[in-house]
Order: sequence, then C-alpha cells, then structure tokens
Amino acid sequence: MDAWEIIKAAGIPALLLGVIITSWVQIHAVKKGVQALLRDRLIQGYKFYRAHGWADEDDRSNLENVYVQYHALGANGVMDNLRQKFLDLPLGPQQPAPNGQAADQPVNGQPAATTTIK
Repeated sequence: MDAWEIIKAAGIPALLLGVIITSWVQIHAVKKGVQALLRDRLIQGYKFYRAHGWADEDDRSNLENVYVQYHALGANGVMDNLRQKFLDLPLGPQQPAPNGQAADQPVNGQPAATTTIK
C-alpha cells in the first residue's frame, strides 16, 4: 500500500465524521431556532390575550398546542408560569377567570389593557 492509498483510506472516515458533526450542529441550531420561535409565539399570544382580557376555547387550544410542541423540544420550565397565567384568563369578556380573579385585575402588578380590534 503506497502513501496515497493510506491518505485516501484515512480521509474517508474523517470526511464522514465531519459530515456527521456538521449535520448534528445544524440540526441542533434548527431545534433551538424553532424553540425560540415557539417561545416568542407563546409570549406574544399571552400578551395579546391578556390585553384583550379573555381567550376562548379555540385560543386556548391553539396556544396549548404551541406549548406542548415547545415543551417537547426540551423546554426547561421557563414557560410553565406564563402558560398557567394564560389558562387563568377568562373564557369570555364577561366570564370570571377560572381561578376566580376578575379579568380587569392586575396581572403581575400591571392592569389589564383594553384594545379594540377593527
């Protein structure tokens, strides 16, 4: 076996290892990116419905699905508190929150904002 054959034989495993490592790094980056987007969606959704003062069953189902997918990506519990606050919002504009808190009571010391959707 001459030197060129040895270099070729050693290069193929190194090349495969490089491809595997590069793929793993890219998959990890995509996972973290999707998780960041889902976290942002949960935060923005909560802020919208908190300002609106209520969220109906479809809204809850939608954001709950986003939370489940976020959590499946290896969430660390950061969004659990926000999820619970979202679920505590009233089901309709005149209904009390499931935990008994009125819709216009402050959330984290901040009064609920009112918005109108045109």
